[in-house]
Amino acid sequence: MEIKDIQEEIIEEFAFFDDWMQRYEHMIAIGKSMPIIEEKNKTEDYLIKGCQSKVWVYPEIKDGKVVFTADSDAIITKGIVAILLRVFSNQTPDDILQADTKFIDEIGLKEHLSPTRANGLVSMIKQLKMYALAYKSQQN
Repeated sequence: MEIKDIQEEIIEEFAFFDDWMQRYEHMIAIGKSMPIIEEKNKTEDYLIKGCQSKVWVYPEIKDGKVVFTADSDAIITKGIVAILLRVFSNQTPDDILQADTKFIDEIGLKEHLSPTRANGLVSMIKQLKMYALAYKSQQN
C-alpha cells in the first residue's frame, strides 16, 4: 500500500473518534500491535535523540524496502511511533524520503501533544527519514 493511502486510512480512523481521550486510547491500541524491536537492538545506537521518553527504532532493508521495528517505555509515545511505522515501514527509501507528514496535522496530533512530545515526534520522523537516506545511499 502506498504511503498516501495509509495516511488517508489513519485520517479516516481518527475522524471516527469524537474526542482526544478516545484518540489517545486508539493510539495506545495501535502501539500494542506494532512490531516490537528485539531486546538485543534496544541499544544507544537505536535510541531516538530528542525524545523525553525512551524510543528505539531499528531499521532493516528487506527486498529494497525499509522495515522498522520499535518500542518505547511510554504508552502514548509507543502509539505515536506505531503510527509512524504504519506509514513508513515496508516502503522504499525514495518513498519515505518524498513522503510528507501533513496527516499528523490533519488528525490534530501535534496540537494535542505536550511541547516535549511534539519535539519527540519531529525527532522520530527525522530519524526514520535519515535511515531511509542511509539505505538509499547504499543502493546507489
